Amino acid sequence: MQPLGAVLAICALVATALLTQLVRAIAVGRGVVDVPNARSSHDVPTPRGGGLAIVLVTTAGLLVLAVLGMLRLDLLWAVTGGGLAVALAGFADDRRSLSAATRLTVHFAAALWALVWLGGLPALRIGAHLVFPGWMGYVLGAFGIVWAINLFNFMDGIDGIAASEAVFVALAGALLSLPMGVGAGVGFAAAVFAAACGGFLMWNWPPARIFLGDVGSGYLGYVIVVLAVAATRDNPVALWVWLILGGAFFVDATATLLRRLLRGERVYEAHRSHAYQWLARRWGGHAPVTWTVLIVNVVWLLPCAVFASRRPVYAVATVAFAFAPLGLLAIAVSGRRES
Repeated sequence: MQPLGAVLAICALVATALLTQLVRAIAVGRGVVDVPNARSSHDVPTPRGGGLAIVLVTTAGLLVLAVLGMLRLDLLWAVTGGGLAVALAGFADDRRSLSAATRLTVHFAAALWALVWLGGLPALRIGAHLVFPGWMGYVLGAFGIVWAINLFNFMDGIDGIAASEAVFVALAGALLSLPMGVGAGVGFAAAVFAAACGGFLMWNWPPARIFLGDVGSGYLGYVIVVLAVAATRDNPVALWVWLILGGAFFVDATATLLRRLLRGERVYEAHRSHAYQWLARRWGGHAPVTWTVLIVNVVWLLPCAVFASRRPVYAVATVAFAFAPLGLLAIAVSGRRES
């Protein structure tokens, strides 16, 4: 089973790289190009919608896993059903802007779809206790999934950052799933998804030759959080572990949203006030920032996630410990109004 999972992941990597090239050619031919404006972090017209390759290859890969008996059907439908809905809304938004209300309606519907298939939000380990959210789990879970969808959309503002984050979180989640006693299906699905994101990253690494687009950014957030919830069914600490792994995005996006709310700014409007966007301007490029996020992930967040997985009683405290310096850094870097 393990070698077969590796073969599927390699196939996903290659297939996504080739399909991204095709999507890029079509986008250029049809004029689906992101033209720089005052709110952009890039200065060269670049085709968008490359995330479609990730969506198609991941969906195909999960179907193969299910046929081979390596993935539970409830997880298959949770990821593919809601994921395709989120991707379709993003695809429509890439072509012709959708209203915020329409996008959120689709996102909440997809979130509830996933929670129904997964049996709601599982029990969570908080300290020495297990907390069973019951029906409130559907409410909290829905808002959490919708936030993850939009979080990746917010953070997809410079070359390579969203795809590389997805590769890290999914791959680390897959590697930690086995020692945590999480069903192998979650690990296989995460590995295939990470490989698909890696294939796209070959085209999106700075300087990017194609962007994810909304078709891809929201999908990445959705798949990651659904896999995290699925893993938590087997281990009540898994959600905290996956949260720590995605800490760089969670902290920056949340800190920026709260700051904009406190300033009375319109949070749904495009802007360049995230910490990673400030750093990209100060450092004169995207690659140094994307590399920095990856280094923080591997050197800081991954060890914290491993500790949380091995010391369940301290998992929630480890989330706070891991996030604290990131929060201070985000405030220090982007504490001024956007210029």
